[in-house]
Amino acid sequence: MALRDLLADAVNRAAAVERELLDPKTVRDAKLLASLGREHQRLGQVVERADALKKLDDELTSTRELASSDDAEMAAEAHSEIGRLQESIAKIETQLLPLVIPHDPLDDRNCIVELRAGTGGDEAALFAADIWRMYTRYIERLGWKIEAISMSDGTLGGIKEVIFKVLGTGAFGQMRWESGVHRVQRVPATETAGRIHTSAATVAVLPEAEEIDMKIEAKDLRIDVFRSSGPGGQSVNTTDSAVRITHMPSGIVVSQQDQKSQLQNKLKGMEVLRARLLDARIAEQEAERSRLRRSQVSTGDRSAKIRTYNYPQSRVTDHRINFTTHNLPAVMNGEIGPLIEALKLADVEEKLSVGEE
Repeated sequence: MALRDLLADAVNRAAAVERELLDPKTVRDAKLLASLGREHQRLGQVVERADALKKLDDELTSTRELASSDDAEMAAEAHSEIGRLQESIAKIETQLLPLVIPHDPLDDRNCIVELRAGTGGDEAALFAADIWRMYTRYIERLGWKIEAISMSDGTLGGIKEVIFKVLGTGAFGQMRWESGVHRVQRVPATETAGRIHTSAATVAVLPEAEEIDMKIEAKDLRIDVFRSSGPGGQSVNTTDSAVRITHMPSGIVVSQQDQKSQLQNKLKGMEVLRARLLDARIAEQEAERSRLRRSQVSTGDRSAKIRTYNYPQSRVTDHRINFTTHNLPAVMNGEIGPLIEALKLADVEEKLSVGEE
């Protein structure tokens, strides 16, 4: 379906949502009201840009008429203005693309991010700490919040593993593109000979799961408690506050010990377990859909290398879309917006091309 057709559908849907929001039945349904409110906010951006696009279209039509004028000077100015208008129209159309593609409701949710040091020993743990700082700064720029769920420190200031929740409307829709293997090429701080090493960190981004999404039966769980270890508060090493939850049908195991009490650890563990189970269900659905897709831009294998951070060349390359920037310091300082926007645009264009076939 062409962009203009999708745009017309989205504008019509925006009008329908406004009517639904005024319906007394909607006001009495808190969950529906919240869902429609999020949709209304998103479609409001579409309507705003659609209005701007219509004005530019009208202006372009008028300017083309002037371009055929017998007045040579006026015609020349009109031709120049046509170029400017076409450029403005193309810019708005690019902005509209991700807004008019059928929306995944999960994209509006918070997300849980699991970041782990991969191959490379101490250097991999140091790189994982760099990725953690990169995400922290990016998320802060967006005005979202981070809630740490668990963290396991490595040596030399590195991180073996950190699991955290990102709280913000659209968090999963933005962060989902980070799932996969991130590779770094640089001279490690631990290397005295100055040789470039390759290390890696793995990232998994899961949509926050609500209890209504995943009904987990108590009989399917085995919950073990044990004594926490490592740095922490007074409860660490003194009480059996740590919790290990095993979901027996799937074999998924979640351990949690960072909270102060056994109950808090159990609640956090269940939150991660629900997210992993929902993610597994989504992965099955996406595997089926991907047979119709030309690439794995949005659903790529998490064991696959998605991005390389080359320090000697100050280069960051996303291998899914062959996108390269030579401003590595800015990226590591949290300026990953251009990378994410390029991935979103590539996914949208792919969906459009599949829909046209």
